[in-house]
Amino acid sequence: MTQSPPVEDLVAFFEALLFVAERPLTLGELAEQGSVPRPQAEAALGSLESELESARRGLRLQRLEDAYQLVTAPEVGERLAGYAAREVARVTPAALEALAIIAYRQPCTRSEIDRVRGVDSDYVIRSLLHRRLIAEVGRRDTPGRPILYGTTFTFLERFGLTSLDELPGLSSHAAGLVAAGSPDGEAIRIPDAG
Repeated sequence: MTQSPPVEDLVAFFEALLFVAERPLTLGELAEQGSVPRPQAEAALGSLESELESARRGLRLQRLEDAYQLVTAPEVGERLAGYAAREVARVTPAALEALAIIAYRQPCTRSEIDRVRGVDSDYVIRSLLHRRLIAEVGRRDTPGRPILYGTTFTFLERFGLTSLDELPGLSSHAAGLVAAGSPDGEAIRIPDAG
């Protein structure tokens, strides 16, 4: 029986692995690369998250469902804004509107976005896909099998969020607009207005 690596070694390994990874890595991938069971990998990731936050480092561990990546800490975001502005063009008000609908309602289809916005959203959806703020996350099991869209790690990073649970609450009027027109009566995840 092989002995598991010390937690400190696993934490350092995961930090380095996530730093060089070109995409978010799932818990299963991290456990496999670390040659440890998933619960041990998850515990090491929890330690890494705590260490990064308590040491007030420039990076944070971000999790979206079962995938992890390293991102810029929100505390240094303002100081990096000038650099980031050169890298990514500003999001138009129309794209921001569509992005908000997707963020609060995901997964959702283009027709649902169109219905809430009241206009065709094809161009803004393509723009958001190009900027990697949203991604295709599946297909709805209805006639035509329309594409479902959801937000990405890039969305979380650009808006300084570590998870979708940090989205600000909506007023009752805005929540009603976002929830409008769900064709299949699916529950829509909207945080409480706060």
